[in-house]
Amino acid sequence: MKKYFLPIGKRQEEVLLPEEHVIYDIHGNDVHVCPDIVAATREAIRNPICSKPLREIVRAGETVAIVISDITRLCGTSEFLPVIVDELNSVGVKDEDITVVVATGTHRGHTPEEDVVVCGEEMVKRLKIVQHDSRKKEDMVSLGKTSFGNDVAISKYVANADRVILTGAVTLHPFAGFGGGRKAVMPGVAAYESIMLNHCMTMSKIEGGGCNKACDASLLEGNPIHQDMVEAAALLEPDFLVNTVFTPDGEISEIVAGHWYKAWEKGCKDLLAMGGVHIEQLADVVIASAGGYPKDLNLYQATKCHMNAQFAVKKGGIMIFTLDCPDIKEPAIFTDCFSRTDMEQFEKDIRANFTIPAFVAFKARSIVNDVTAYLVTRPENFDFVRKTGHIPCHTLAEAWERAEEQLAKQGKKDYTITIMGHASATLPILDK
Repeated sequence: MKKYFLPIGKRQEEVLLPEEHVIYDIHGNDVHVCPDIVAATREAIRNPICSKPLREIVRAGETVAIVISDITRLCGTSEFLPVIVDELNSVGVKDEDITVVVATGTHRGHTPEEDVVVCGEEMVKRLKIVQHDSRKKEDMVSLGKTSFGNDVAISKYVANADRVILTGAVTLHPFAGFGGGRKAVMPGVAAYESIMLNHCMTMSKIEGGGCNKACDASLLEGNPIHQDMVEAAALLEPDFLVNTVFTPDGEISEIVAGHWYKAWEKGCKDLLAMGGVHIEQLADVVIASAGGYPKDLNLYQATKCHMNAQFAVKKGGIMIFTLDCPDIKEPAIFTDCFSRTDMEQFEKDIRANFTIPAFVAFKARSIVNDVTAYLVTRPENFDFVRKTGHIPCHTLAEAWERAEEQLAKQGKKDYTITIMGHASATLPILDK
């Protein structure tokens, strides 16, 4: 027997497991942390990937739109934005010719205080900052149609600029494969109708078929959502890209810059090299933590644990999660979805009115419905946890005891266990 520890909130849960049954204890791979983000950004934009340097692309007198992520995304914008602006200034582009467009997608716009948090006080004072409003039709410019029949319309502040610079962060994404890159255009600055048509492809083409299995974390080939996003961005033909790549612990590892697709593609490969862990077999039991505080503050964020851990477990297997979730019912737009018990009707409603929180709730519930899921959390969360399809437990030891009883009833003596202590940031990749 061996003692294993898994993060939960700001502490750890421990459990004694038969070591001979543990096939993987996944922690991710070695990472590099960027020591100087300003210097790294400057180096990246002056020696870009598959592109001329930024200073050779823009000219004095041209208008420049810099698309940035909103406050819901961890990007490091306040650190790299001044570097981009300085570079533009150095070739004669004036501050008054630069517009920062906040890529809200379908989110609300920033408050003035949030602009300062994201951009930094100096940038807010110097530059025009526009909040994208996807529902403001008069501000949209049509670019054309994708092969998926999506009539792409985007913000006039982006479409009408002489030069467009996309920024953001490369991340694992639960249905687009990866975040960053082309997502700054679609959904970032796209019209609401365009976004909905794109996002609805997260669902199977067959009504009642649930989630589209081609749309998942790290999947790009054959992923219609990703491809539609790429085609939408290609209609715009952005001039440059600057994206950050974060470590599993939330620190900036590198800055990629250059061609809007090729530079982003390198970021995806580097991210997967950090967080992707190759496995040769699926396990009967997966024990997973989001990684502790702040990744398990609420269930909405913590479901990233489910999205990745699902790739390590056998169909019909057992999953045990250690999630503190002191704010388990936040945001309400997500947790209210768990009042639904009819998955067929839930799916129909998502198809009719797609929202990210509803889709995340649907996907999380679909994962839980395919396994036996135990959730170690606070006692005050138990009533709500039951509504989500999980079986609540006080301790990891209790959850494992219940799992052992289940394995015994199934007659499984040679069962296997995989442990994922940082499941929100590590992705099991099954070698076929």
